Amino acid sequence: MSQISEAEAVVMDVLWGEHPLGADEVVAALAGRGWAEPTIKTLLNRLLTKGAISASRDGRRYLYSPVLQRQAWVAEQSSGLLDKLFDGRVAPLVAHFSQRGQLSAQDIAELKALIEGLDHD
Repeated sequence: MSQISEAEAVVMDVLWGEHPLGADEVVAALAGRGWAEPTIKTLLNRLLTKGAISASRDGRRYLYSPVLQRQAWVAEQSSGLLDKLFDGRVAPLVAHFSQRGQLSAQDIAELKALIEGLDHD
């Protein structure tokens, strides 16, 4: 599957939240972004071409559903980020946010719990 753009990811987020949806419903969900209806329909067509979504006929309209699962997309994006910026390592990523004061007390507690829950066999 081809890489999806940032704008396409916004459309995907709507479909991950609820599906199937018609184009008019996707347009309504994205009304606050200031995108014109033709722009959103173009993004839907691009996602169809890339195989990220499917369309099924419902009378005179099409209903769109995600084929690409959000978890798979997040895994691909996070892996790419780690590879590109941190040589595939998680620790430098956490250090990056820590050094910039971007980890809240809750973030730190959650990270500690995750680390403690790892199986170190």
